[in-house]
Amino acid sequence: MIFEAVAPLLLAIGLIFNGMGMVGLLRFPDVYTRLHACTKTTTFGTIFTSLAVIVYAVDWFIASGEGQYIMLGLHTVIAVFALAVTNATGAHAIARAAHRSGVHPARAVVDHLKGAKQ
Repeated sequence: MIFEAVAPLLLAIGLIFNGMGMVGLLRFPDVYTRLHACTKTTTFGTIFTSLAVIVYAVDWFIASGEGQYIMLGLHTVIAVFALAVTNATGAHAIARAAHRSGVHPARAVVDHLKGAKQ
């Protein structure tokens, strides 16, 4: 069936994005760029891996007719929603705490507006 081809593809895309987040965490120079790399890619990667779980759940529901697979899909949707909200909120809180603690961006970031009169 088409589910057998789509779910592994979604899972592979999700793993690639989660891997890119891991590389961004290791390679980027400061907390702000690391947060950006981690939150964007891992949220996107987790959405794709969760879509793979939903596709598998639908496939198993069609094959067996048992309602537990619909519950698996529903719980996955709820988990993705919670992750999307908490990941963005947590990243904002960490970036704000770093900024208030005096952590400056890496030397590659130039703020031309600093000190500009408005």
